Amino acid sequence: MLNNKKSNKNKVIIPVVVIILLFLGIGIGMSYFKKNLYTVMKVPGFELTDQNDQKITDKTMLGKVYLVEFFYSTCPTICPVMNSNMKFIENEIDDPNFGIISISIDPKNDTTEILKQHAKKLGVKSPNWHFLTGDRDYIGKIADQFNIYVGDKEDESESLNHSGMIALVDQDGNICCRYDKNNMPILYYSGLNYNDPEGKNMELTGKYHPDREILIEDIRKLLK
Repeated sequence: MLNNKKSNKNKVIIPVVVIILLFLGIGIGMSYFKKNLYTVMKVPGFELTDQNDQKITDKTMLGKVYLVEFFYSTCPTICPVMNSNMKFIENEIDDPNFGIISISIDPKNDTTEILKQHAKKLGVKSPNWHFLTGDRDYIGKIADQFNIYVGDKEDESESLNHSGMIALVDQDGNICCRYDKNNMPILYYSGLNYNDPEGKNMELTGKYHPDREILIEDIRKLLK
């Protein structure tokens, strides 16, 4: 009779322990996802010229955490917002091992001299913020390899359209990102402003920029 009671008690305890361990495992897993970044892919190789007439490549940036955006200096809409958010991040991070790559999709206009003036106008301080120019076909291929949208050069109505997304690259040359609340990798970060704190309604003059804040957090994670 005593053995039967012990057996019944064990039958109750074992499933309870299994359930507790399962929940602990889920909790640890979620904590892992929140603390660690997802590797999207190796950064595509690139070689372009910056505002100081220096050749900058993906190899140049090895050892640094950096951001990659596509823009052009005369853009009247999202580019000033993206550049402004990048400038805010530059000021917040202020680390010699952090950099920014801003690739012009309008190289015909954005010569090295124009880009130098653009950097000066923005008040860029970091020697690691490179405004890059080069062959437009080549730049289009780089954007495709990054999986960041840039309009077709041959389509006049689309040629200067581009995405507001930003790639985060680690010291080893990997594009990486954080996980969302459903533990799915977000892949890229938004460089835009929003009129809501959740970042659902894009607005050029919006006062919210949630991805800017999480980018700062994730850059600091990588720099540690």
